[in-house]
Amino acid sequence: PLPGAELEARAIGNLFPPEQVTTLTGRAALEHTVHGLAAGRTILHLATHGVIRDDDPLGSLLALAPGGDGPDGDGLWTAREVFDLKLSADLVTLSACNTGLGKVNGDGVIGLSRAFLYAGAPSVLVSLWRVADSGTHFEMERFYRELIANHGAKAQALRRAQLDTIAALRAGRLASESGRALPEDP
Repeated sequence: PLPGAELEARAIGNLFPPEQVTTLTGRAALEHTVHGLAAGRTILHLATHGVIRDDDPLGSLLALAPGGDGPDGDGLWTAREVFDLKLSADLVTLSACNTGLGKVNGDGVIGLSRAFLYAGAPSVLVSLWRVADSGTHFEMERFYRELIANHGAKAQALRRAQLDTIAALRAGRLASESGRALPEDP
């Protein structure tokens, strides 16, 4: 369970008109449901656990809710499964630990980010380190607010959100679930 991920999903969902948003949290975020809905979305935001497997890069995964039969029922949405998607999303955000990492070979990084790009997303926002649930919630909400305010300018929105997050960390305004201030260095 990631308490901040549910808060993050709801906060981001509230920034957009309700008819444009499908929010799936907890047990409702079944792998086969997410897989089925992903193709028709303009923005796909996944706030969950990410696992990178250097021994099997296509086995790198996002943790979703299990339920159902077959490979889509285990709750482990692998890069291998994502490669088979046909996405129309302009942006995929993987709000999870290490999602930009993977095995490096002559073709670049093989992992989750490459899978979503191959599936058709022109922009994939990923992390290169472990992320704190509460800090990610803050930064992602800032990112989407800026994205809306700047009419879809992704790089500008990310830069602004990162600067706001650094300022909040330096001021001690972001804390872990235990109440301890998060460090500035990831």
